[in-house]
Amino acid sequence: MLDHSGNTQGQKVAVFGAAGHTGRFVVAELLRRGFDVIAIGRDKERLANLAEGNGSVEARLAAVEDPSSLDRALEGAAVVINCAGPFLDTAEPVISAALRARIAYLDMSAEQPAVLSIFERFAEPAKAAGIAIVPAMGFYGGLGDLLATAAIGDWTSVDDLRIAIALDSWLPTQGTRRTGERNTAHRLVIGDGQLQPLPSPAPTTSWRFASPFDSQDMIELPFSETILISRHLKVGAFHNYLNLTPLRDLRDVNTPPPEAADETGRSAQVFLMEVVAQRKGEVRRTCVTGRDIYAVTAPLIVEAVQRLLRDPIEKGGVFAPGQLFDAGQFLQSLAPRHLAYKPAIPV
Repeated sequence: MLDHSGNTQGQKVAVFGAAGHTGRFVVAELLRRGFDVIAIGRDKERLANLAEGNGSVEARLAAVEDPSSLDRALEGAAVVINCAGPFLDTAEPVISAALRARIAYLDMSAEQPAVLSIFERFAEPAKAAGIAIVPAMGFYGGLGDLLATAAIGDWTSVDDLRIAIALDSWLPTQGTRRTGERNTAHRLVIGDGQLQPLPSPAPTTSWRFASPFDSQDMIELPFSETILISRHLKVGAFHNYLNLTPLRDLRDVNTPPPEAADETGRSAQVFLMEVVAQRKGEVRRTCVTGRDIYAVTAPLIVEAVQRLLRDPIEKGGVFAPGQLFDAGQFLQSLAPRHLAYKPAIPV
């Protein structure tokens, strides 16, 4: 397990897609923790505006279609965070550049096929290079994997694992809409201990959350946490549900993008994520709550970066967050500033 000791002051972290909506949150969180930032993207003006007046941010132009530009952009970086979706298009070229630079790579992909491809395509090259690759280290993906790992705790396996997500709204970014158009692959669940296609039509259910959500109508909608969980937890069946309210927002072409509701830039969106794990008749339940699924991705991924740099891994590879970090301690470290975490309790 990785701990939380040591000094990262002045280390350079490259952020690909730094001028995007989530990228800006990531840059701000890195600066708050004392890192220097290499802000990478293809829009010169937006990068210049991001770096203006801040000596800790250096803007560099690069594009996934130009490997040499990526190589130049990553010079001097200790790690690269990929914030630019769709990750079906950006993950492989940026990971390849990270391997050439021999630096760790993290992203925040919610896209199942992109994350599955990373495990299949890069596990051996990353192992050979001694480099850590951590895909899906965001709200969708990493947070669910950490919460599930914390819930399972000392159990060696579970019969049934469920994640239920409630959002009071979903004002999507342009990147979210582009990803939805690009990511058309059939979604996967875990059944009989293996990845298998989500039934069509997707199953529905109801879920009783704590206030303010209470009882919600839900639909099974798995994201990248399914791939992460399948890689390191022994689970008979895994299902992931989302309430219907945010999907109505997402499917409405007139829904506007997120708007800042405080000085940090966070929106007013509220989320609750709950995990229920069952094993031989025993049940454990845990949850996290917070604001703004885009903004909370920043402390999740920057905390992972900080831990990787403070205590480098001994062997390279592609990892789920729950494989690398003490899940409960990781979540506790983000409370109460970024989220509220309730450790697993028997039900």
